[in-house]
Amino acid sequence: MTVLKNDRFLRALLKQPVDVTPVWMMRQAGRYLPEYRATRAKAGDFMSLCMNPALACEVTLQPLDRYPQLDAAILFSDILTIPDAMGQGLYFESGEGPRFRKVVSSLADIEALPVPDPEQDLGYVMEAVRTIRRELNGRVPLIGFSGSPWTLATYMVEGGSSKDFRKSKAMLYDNPQAMHLLLEKLAQAVTRYLNGQIRAGAQAVQIFDSWGGSLSSAAYLEFSLTYMKRIVDGLLREHEGRRVPVILFTKGGGLWLEAMAESGAEALGLDWTCDIGSARARVGDRVALQGNMDPSVLYANPAAIRAEVARILASYGEGTGHVFNLGHGITPEVDPAHAGAFFEAVHELSAQYHP
Repeated sequence: MTVLKNDRFLRALLKQPVDVTPVWMMRQAGRYLPEYRATRAKAGDFMSLCMNPALACEVTLQPLDRYPQLDAAILFSDILTIPDAMGQGLYFESGEGPRFRKVVSSLADIEALPVPDPEQDLGYVMEAVRTIRRELNGRVPLIGFSGSPWTLATYMVEGGSSKDFRKSKAMLYDNPQAMHLLLEKLAQAVTRYLNGQIRAGAQAVQIFDSWGGSLSSAAYLEFSLTYMKRIVDGLLREHEGRRVPVILFTKGGGLWLEAMAESGAEALGLDWTCDIGSARARVGDRVALQGNMDPSVLYANPAAIRAEVARILASYGEGTGHVFNLGHGITPEVDPAHAGAFFEAVHELSAQYHP
């Protein structure tokens, strides 16, 4: 087991003292980087890149090599690996995003779904985690991740991405028994998958609830948060002699922060529609907070980026428990130099809040 040279990210998630606010960025390995585009071209297509542990490691490390300020690496993969391993047949269409060859539309379809074994059915992800940990050599912690059960269910029922989640919500209200069974199977699958990543070397994990914010308040609590809590309850929380923190991120989840703070997770991810100072007042010392700059700020000039970083840091205020991030993933058109200005500003401007 290598010594972790920079554990600022893990310490902040556990609300322990840090010297500066740690920073990483959702989709930090992605299309805004020319080196990523070159590796993806070498792989042939997106899923070939995900399924090649050596290349997945290469793109995971690219942003760290470019930006020494980054305080964490995140596994390069996709949230839809679990439905693919359940036999749904994931593929990507140019300009249309992810699609499935099979869709789930009935209780019988759901009953027939297997719960994947992480080493047998998703072994390429586990091997990528092991490869990345070895190559990181203790530079920064590695984050593992999964989609939430509700988010994965929407893709499986819709057959891909959706603007209105018409089929998913129809099943939720028309046939709640079927939806609950699907979510239960997905919760089992996500728990196994994340535990597999932790055993392989992930030092923190994030659950991406990308579409929880599309639900009504009552439906969110019953059909999304309930199953994320179940996952948190089933996760390995200690590995390699350290606590393994869990981050819950519901895009559009600002209404439910108090309920999310009772989930057992160490941290909540915030999108940019929340004021982080208000969020901190609402959750108190129960959880750390991650976020939450609007990704579109990165289109602005470096001085404007710096000003927005300063505003968010001031809103959070003094003390630990803040991991700086975007409120969602970086977009492909951003100038890589602007991302660098963002990371530099976080470290430089946050020192005053950690006396």
